[in-house]
Amino acid sequence: MALPVRQRLAVACLFGILSFAVPHAHAAAQAGAGAPSGAQAATTQTGPSGLPLPRFVSLKSDRINVRAGPGQDHRVAWIFAKAGLPVEIIAEYENWRRIRDSEGAEGWIFHSLLSGRRTAVVAPWSEEDTLALRRNPGQNGGLAALVEPKVLVDLNKCDGTWCRVTVNGVSGWISQEMLWGVYPREIVE
Repeated sequence: MALPVRQRLAVACLFGILSFAVPHAHAAAQAGAGAPSGAQAATTQTGPSGLPLPRFVSLKSDRINVRAGPGQDHRVAWIFAKAGLPVEIIAEYENWRRIRDSEGAEGWIFHSLLSGRRTAVVAPWSEEDTLALRRNPGQNGGLAALVEPKVLVDLNKCDGTWCRVTVNGVSGWISQEMLWGVYPREIVE
């Protein structure tokens, strides 16, 4: 039986200057995916690592096995095929981290395969064709580019309402509520 692989599709900005890798629907994605899962994260705890739970991180490499349980003796549930994708760590057990992806699927990844580098996916729940990337924070911030939903971006900083992101060398601001990979009102420096 072949393992499911998280597929990635290329998408382009309307201006023709950006291209990205984005998640493709996964047959094993759990119900309830859509709005950011972190929106409901009301309290933060400290995990055994001494770091907060939940928290967002990103994948270090292009091929990462996600297991059904915390250990190599557990079956591989699926394989991520794109470095840099954000995942939410929701639990820790020894050197294993229980993660949730932007589609709501959960599994376990060995801690050294995760990076503290912050990335986000633009509105994976959106049915809009494009979303505005602004030159400055705010609705009147001037248009820097248009990005499609499910585009992977580097998260530079967030002020709790707007986030400065970079995509293929182009930087701009987007409403924080339109990103999966950062919590509502979270400040990122």
